[in-house]
Amino acid sequence: MTFQSSAARAGFEDIPASTVTEGSSFFSAEEIDVSQYDHIILCMSGGKDSIACLLHLIDMGTDLGKVELWHHDVDGREGSTLMDWPFMADYNRQLAMTYGLPIYFSWLEGGFEGEMLKENSHSRPHWVETPDGLIKLDRDTERAKPGTRRKFPQVSANLQTRWCSSALKIDVGRRALNNQTRFNGKRVLFITGERREESANRAHYNQLEPHACDRRSGRKARHVDSWRPVLHWEEDRVWDALKRHGVISPIPYRLGWGRSSCKKCVFNSSVIWATLNHYFPSSIDPIANYETLFGTTISRSRKNVVELANSTRPIEINDREALLQATRSDYYLPIIGSADAWLLPPGAFEKSGCGPS
Repeated sequence: MTFQSSAARAGFEDIPASTVTEGSSFFSAEEIDVSQYDHIILCMSGGKDSIACLLHLIDMGTDLGKVELWHHDVDGREGSTLMDWPFMADYNRQLAMTYGLPIYFSWLEGGFEGEMLKENSHSRPHWVETPDGLIKLDRDTERAKPGTRRKFPQVSANLQTRWCSSALKIDVGRRALNNQTRFNGKRVLFITGERREESANRAHYNQLEPHACDRRSGRKARHVDSWRPVLHWEEDRVWDALKRHGVISPIPYRLGWGRSSCKKCVFNSSVIWATLNHYFPSSIDPIANYETLFGTTISRSRKNVVELANSTRPIEINDREALLQATRSDYYLPIIGSADAWLLPPGAFEKSGCGPS
């Protein structure tokens, strides 16, 4: 087994697997020895790519006793329902139960909406579920400066501009790693489901590298590697994995979405906004109200969501079962079905309207 370092792309030879533990970064590391890790953390969005990561671990014969799922609640737990699908938290809970895995939720207090409304103030605390209970991670208000957002994040590869990814997911995950002593002196594998073909930016990601929270040489001796096992996969391989394991396509893809991100994601195209407006009446009104309040649109086109929704026709959705589930917070449909009866969802290979930078 060999791994290609970042330098190898310039013509150097592949690096033997025995050097992977030394802290180098590898542009290509399609398979690694996961048995060397004490903890395997899989960031589970509930989308096809993170599910494919789980199925790949199973195909590799991974000891699932080491695996735990982490899900970041985008809207928080304080009552906001501005952005995400109402069923998403429970879907991930049911998915974890199906495979007998623990799942730990974490969130920024106030969620997306609370962070967006920040005005000359500090960001609110993070909350993290752990095996020992829920912990609250306050902010260092003495060193950090107050800030103001008062506008939607914008489509960009820059995570300061597209702050939803950094503030609601990446930062939460890092603090969850840094503030649990159970990881000190341990080897941790942190898995995420990005794929190169999703965007030009992701095409340049390393597949295996030390995580930002890695302190293998420090006092805490916390060894954390970041691995993207499906980074080199094309989309057909992802759907094939779900089919082989009988995993029924998640709801957003059944509705025609090409990606299982937030229901009202900043990447949404006019077609998605039109679909939301048609099948989920008044669901885009809170977005429109904030656009008016901020004087800034959620779309870089500078058209507000009502204009975008009225500019085109919605997706024609025939899956009434998925439509009903999309309105509920409890996930009551099966996770697994028969591989023989498996159906490719309408959103498969759909590129419009909800992709990453």
